[in-house]
Amino acid sequence: MLGDTKGRKIDKYTADYVVFDLETTGINCMTDQVIEISAVKVQGKKVVDEFSALVNPKMKIPYRASQVNHIYDDMVEDAPVFEEVLADFNAFAGEMVLVGHNIHSFDMKFIQRDAYTYWGKSFVNDYIDTLALARQCLPQLSNHKLTALAKHYQISVNGAHRALADCRMNQKVFENLGRDLETPDIRKALKICPRCGQFMRKRSGRFGEFWGCSGYPGCRYTENI
Repeated sequence: MLGDTKGRKIDKYTADYVVFDLETTGINCMTDQVIEISAVKVQGKKVVDEFSALVNPKMKIPYRASQVNHIYDDMVEDAPVFEEVLADFNAFAGEMVLVGHNIHSFDMKFIQRDAYTYWGKSFVNDYIDTLALARQCLPQLSNHKLTALAKHYQISVNGAHRALADCRMNQKVFENLGRDLETPDIRKALKICPRCGQFMRKRSGRFGEFWGCSGYPGCRYTENI
């Protein structure tokens, strides 16, 4: 849903959400463009709907990008532009919490940039980054990429790096992470910031250790240990 303020990153599980994923011409959110967006809507932990669209980026897709996502210029030649597709995604997601892998550092930057460019508005939806959850729940893993998490949970990785396949994979990963978050050992080890909903981390200061919000400097909440 669009509004005047950006949604917050929160670190928790929710049973109702929209998991989404982008494929782009590259990794620079200042110059690269979206070429595919997909989403899976979940209510009560059950998939109820899906959304997927190719996008004409109005630029040539670099070869290195096509080698990863297997989307080529001829596939998007007659596709709608992102202003149309992003409006459809906004209608699909509504007010639901958004979920994705590495979306805090990547996907959210693209959709917020373009929402502001097209309409002077931002997505106000709170969002959950499964990369952040995985790093807290599965510190023993050396790799927290989406495919590595899928393999850890014995989830198929067929079709990886196309947006809808990644959404379906990530939805299953998120449900597993949600179950992990409820285990006694993990619940005991994790602490959530009461101000912004992100993980607290132990930090060291002049007077010893303290709890500091991982959302710093956006959130400066602290607690004594």
